[in-house]
Formats: sequence, structure tokens, C-alpha cells
Amino acid sequence: MAQRILVTGGAGYVGSHACKALARAGFEPVVFDNLATGWAGAVKWGPLVRGDLMDRAAIDAALAEHRPVAVMHFAALSLVGDSMKDPGLYWRVNIGGALNLLEACAAAGVGNFVFSSTCATYGDQDGILLTEDTPQRPINAYGGSKLAIEQMLRDFGASSGISHVIFRYFNVAGADPDGEIGEQHVPETHLIPLMLDAVAGKRPALTVFGTDYPTADGTCVRDYVHVADLADAHVLGLQRLLAGKGDAVFCLGTGTGFSVREVIEASRMVTNREVPLVIGDRRPGDAAALVSSSTRAIRDLGWEPTRSNMRQMIGDAWAWAQRPGFTQ
Repeated sequence: MAQRILVTGGAGYVGSHACKALARAGFEPVVFDNLATGWAGAVKWGPLVRGDLMDRAAIDAALAEHRPVAVMHFAALSLVGDSMKDPGLYWRVNIGGALNLLEACAAAGVGNFVFSSTCATYGDQDGILLTEDTPQRPINAYGGSKLAIEQMLRDFGASSGISHVIFRYFNVAGADPDGEIGEQHVPETHLIPLMLDAVAGKRPALTVFGTDYPTADGTCVRDYVHVADLADAHVLGLQRLLAGKGDAVFCLGTGTGFSVREVIEASRMVTNREVPLVIGDRRPGDAAALVSSSTRAIRDLGWEPTRSNMRQMIGDAWAWAQRPGFTQ
């Protein structure tokens, strides 16, 4: 029988791609999701348990029924702008849900935990190449809540023996190269799908939030990583834990940053269509530049981000955008 992995948020964008990668590696993903932002149609490689992390009893029941060897924790509120408007909600849901999950794992004897963290824990670092050892100074409640969960993991490791792998990753892009799953948010907030919607006429224009950042062309710079490469890294992190190699933190990116204007130009080359634009003001909480070093993940995990070039990420996202999408 395949080893089971409880995947919180497994009906969402990154979580569903991780489930496909888990199944391909011989595991059985058990999705735990309240479907507030996820989609039942994205759950294809194992059972769906519809539950909320704020409900401790539901977590206990899922762990008792499915007896996973590990947890992959993706479920969280994740919109930077919303976290600036309502920080209490982000602290309550992200921290409360993670605390319930960790306490349930400790009680059930689930000793392996893969955590989806974020580059937002670093804050605005003047465009330096970010590593696992860069000081973390979040500038929004989303990043702050993720950093707090990282500390919770260390505390639960000391008290309950839960081993963890933490992934701090950067802007996730693209879609499953096979076209089975992809990015579908309501509302959509990510640059590439918003841009492709504008290209396809599904929205009037793409809004560029700020052109006066201290970058080469005045727009924000981000490191983009293909969602399928990201999913592969999570499987490698899980395998590391199951091999008993202990706690670890990894940044996942490419080491190359792209400005918003550069992403728009890449879209023109991939789609052969113009992107209608509107220039807007900066959004509170946005850093000027976030670029990752992934040396440790490549060296220690054997991770190979082979799909994380801008043309392929946009190409896979564009192919997915032509499909009908998910339903509940």
C-alpha cells in the first residue's frame, strides 16, 4: 500500500500540483481542504477530505482515518494586499490553523512536516540575492504569519519530535505541462494569469502597480519558479524527511529576477499579442525586488528547476488558459 501524505490546501494551485508529483513518486495524497479557494475538480490523485484547519476535531478525524506518514501544509490566506488591510484575519487563520494542525500531528504521532513558506518573510532587502541565512524582516501580515509558523515548527520539533522541511519560495507561475491542472483563483491576483486574461480579452487591461520602484525600469522585480518544479522540490523534501535526514530550510527560485515590464515583453513573444495596460499606484506591502539563491536546494536535495524559464512558464500558463478550468 502506498504511503499516505495529508496535503492541506491540496485543492489549490500549488497543492494540486504537489499531489500530482506525490502520486507520480508512489505516494497517495489525501487532500484536506475547505474549498474556500480550492477546487474539487483539481483533486485527481487521491481522496478529498473537506475540512477546515480551524476545526481541530476535523483534523484529528482525518489523521485517524488516513494515518499519513507526513503532512504537506499549503493551506493559508496568501494575498499580501488583503493582509495589509486586515492583518488580524491573517494572524488568526494562518497561525490558528497551523497551530491546530501541529498539535494534531503531535497527538497522532505524525512526525514529518513539509511547510509551504514564502519569500515574503524577508521583506524588502534592497534587491540582494536572498538565501536561507538572510535576515527575515517581513513587511506585511502574510509574511509575518508565515515566519511565525516557521518558529512554531522549531518549537514543536523540540517538544514533540516533529521533523520539518521549510520551503521559502518565490513567485510561482505556469501550469501542469500535461494540461491536467493549472492556476485558477477567484479573484485572480497573480501577474501572469492576469496578463493572459487581458491578452485574451477576459479583462479590459492589466494594471501595473507602480512604475517608480528603484529598479532598472521602475517596476517590481521578482524571481519566478515553475509550479511543476516547485512540486518536485516538495517531493524531494518529503523523501529527505522519510530518510531521517533532519530539519532543513530551502529557498526555491532561479537566481534571476524579471521586472513586470520584462514579463509583459515575454508574453508578447509567446502569445504574439499585445498586452493592454493601465498604470496604477504602488500597492502597500510590495517589495521592490525579491530574487532567490537556490544553491542549497540544488546541492542538498538534487533539485533541478528545468522548467523555470519565462517562456515555458508563460507558454504552459497560456495553454492552460485555453481550457475550461475547474468546477466544484
